[in-house]
Amino acid sequence: MRKVLFLTYYWPPSGKASLHFPLQLIKYLSEFGWQSTVATVAEDTFSQKDYSLLAEIPANITVHKIKTFEPFNLYRKFTGKKASDPLVASETISRENNNLSHRISIWIRMNLFIPDARIGWYPFAVQFLKKLLKHEKFDAIITVGPPHSTHLVGLRLSKLFHLPHIPIFIDPWVDIIYYKDFRRSAITVGLDKYFESEVLRNASHLIFVTKSTRSDFVEKYPFALNKSTVLYWGYNEDNFSVIPEKDKTFEDKILLHAGNIFDYQNPKKLWQYLKGKIAAGEKIKLQFVGTVSPGIRESIIKNGLEKVTEFFGFLPYQEVINKLCAADYLLVCTTEKRHVPGKLFEYLRSQVPILCFSEENPEVEELITTSNSGKFLSYQNSGEEFFKNMHTFATDLSFAKGFDRKKAASKLAEILNGICA
Repeated sequence: MRKVLFLTYYWPPSGKASLHFPLQLIKYLSEFGWQSTVATVAEDTFSQKDYSLLAEIPANITVHKIKTFEPFNLYRKFTGKKASDPLVASETISRENNNLSHRISIWIRMNLFIPDARIGWYPFAVQFLKKLLKHEKFDAIITVGPPHSTHLVGLRLSKLFHLPHIPIFIDPWVDIIYYKDFRRSAITVGLDKYFESEVLRNASHLIFVTKSTRSDFVEKYPFALNKSTVLYWGYNEDNFSVIPEKDKTFEDKILLHAGNIFDYQNPKKLWQYLKGKIAAGEKIKLQFVGTVSPGIRESIIKNGLEKVTEFFGFLPYQEVINKLCAADYLLVCTTEKRHVPGKLFEYLRSQVPILCFSEENPEVEELITTSNSGKFLSYQNSGEEFFKNMHTFATDLSFAKGFDRKKAASKLAEILNGICA
């Protein structure tokens, strides 16, 4: 069996949503002739912990946990938080927070940590893995980003040991949506572009999780066209085999959002519309699983919806799946044409009607329209059209099951076989 070294910053018990994709790929790759060894960070102090995910780690893989310098520990001290205080992604980059220490910390993060705040892992990972690769043979290296600093580790090792490098891009790099409306110096952006270019040029193959992200990279780097593949984020079918039966005695209709929701994803007219529906006597409850930005919370309070809103915060992954399957409507808010939220595929598999607000995003619109799973609307819309057409939505289950991650693992194995033939 051939061997691949998998570099992923996030790994159980981290509860970071972006670890589910590589975790499932690694789990299924061995069925297609590839044995994985994982290199990850010793401890991720940013993410919430989901200890249930430890049971998902295949027993036949080796996991190397490598120490790092974690700047978010300094962030806590600088902003007056306790070392044990959890950090919320949507709050750490919120533009609604005008506190001076918060604004300074954002400037530092955007301009001094290149390509990202996890660059402190780079020297420790390179040093450790150089020793590993001198004593153990691997056929290829796969890296997962963000954080894109992980790709720099892969680049360095690829050049030192002449190994094929396959970066997986879950998000864009230099112009990732998190940088929207933030200032980055010309020097910072220039250096970041150089790192991005070097990784892409050296890569034996490139994996993108959306077609639009691949198109965006190909436009900047035409050579990427013939050495790249789209493997959608997808979902894990096993998690849908243990869903409890829905409680039919609960009268309120539940509109649920799962995952992070940021200030720039605020469907303000939806809150106004729901306020009117509730005032007219309809029983509607809002539920949020994951992090909710200050701007979203403020809009909910402004529209008097706080009494019908539940903020669950972080939940173990299986509980998240159970919650969305128990809902009556699922809310998803995209931000740009390259943004296909990972949770969209779990939404599709749940067969619960989807209310999507978005800027221009043909890819998400196509997924929702083709599956007949819900309505794709602009942020200028109130959502009324969705609720009036509820009877017309019926998700195509066979279409949804096409995004099972086991199928993505099979395709990744084919790519590895072609590179290492």
